[in-house]
Amino acid sequence: MSDMTEQEAWELDELLTKTTPDVDPNVQGPFIKNRNMMVVLDQLSTRYFASRMLETKQTPTEIISDMVRKELALTNAK
Repeated sequence: MSDMTEQEAWELDELLTKTTPDVDPNVQGPFIKNRNMMVVLDQLSTRYFASRMLETKQTPTEIISDMVRKELALTNAK
């Protein structure tokens, strides 16, 4: 793919700036699809994840993923 010329870049900028994108309200993105998966944690779990995040520099999703993988490995080992 070749680089854009200065003129092409200005034309693209003008097109994107002045054009309203077509959005289909019936199409749901990943954040809307997964919002039903939100879980409210109790105070102990919240503190545990906060301390693990500080200790490991991981996100809650990464911590939970690791926990699930370890549990699956233990289950499959039996």
